[in-house]
Amino acid sequence: MITVYSAESAHRFDHGWLKGSHLFSFGDFYDPDNTAFGPMRVCNDDTIFPGRGFGAHPHSDMEIVSIVLSGVLRHEDNLGNVVETSFGGIQRMSAGTGAIHTEHNPSDSEPVRLLQLWFMPRTRGTAPSYATGRFDPAKLAGRLLPVVAAEPSAEIVDIAQDMTIYLGRAQAGERLEFRPEPGRRIFVYLIEGQITLNGESVLKPGDSARIDPAGHLELSAGEDMLVMLIDLP
Repeated sequence: MITVYSAESAHRFDHGWLKGSHLFSFGDFYDPDNTAFGPMRVCNDDTIFPGRGFGAHPHSDMEIVSIVLSGVLRHEDNLGNVVETSFGGIQRMSAGTGAIHTEHNPSDSEPVRLLQLWFMPRTRGTAPSYATGRFDPAKLAGRLLPVVAAEPSAEIVDIAQDMTIYLGRAQAGERLEFRPEPGRRIFVYLIEGQITLNGESVLKPGDSARIDPAGHLELSAGEDMLVMLIDLP
């Protein structure tokens, strides 16, 4: 079953230095019917303005993934990591028993846009850790490219959950296909362009879809598009 959530249904906010949308209950936005999708707890599409960011704050027992879409994001944490990431870069923090970090836009002129995703870990109470990696943006063309997964590789960042995050691009008229294993869920978020799912559900930028149970999925590009797909237990 495909359930579409329009961009207009998300919680939109503008704090002056930060604007964007929350697709799940987050912060001061609470909807008891929209708190999770499987282990997924958060999908925020954030834009941080130049020279601004989030001060030091703690997390625990959460897998936190940041995907930079444009600009540069600077991460610092109490584990000793200091990393700046641009498009093609992925950050993953396993908060475990507790971690403190900051996220900041180091530019004095360019905003940074990122997707921040939170997932419950497979096991609670583990030691905190951090990882970063890069993929080749050119490899997104005409395919769904895994960028985060339980099993890492040179271009895939590891995560402590049975799941995979894919990014993909397609030109207008092209089609991407995904065949999950039985019993899985799929979350789709359209970043740019327009797509039709299985010939019936049309998504525009900011729209998302939750598919449970998931079967063969066909993503047809009505316009040049950039999409994120997450395969979940």
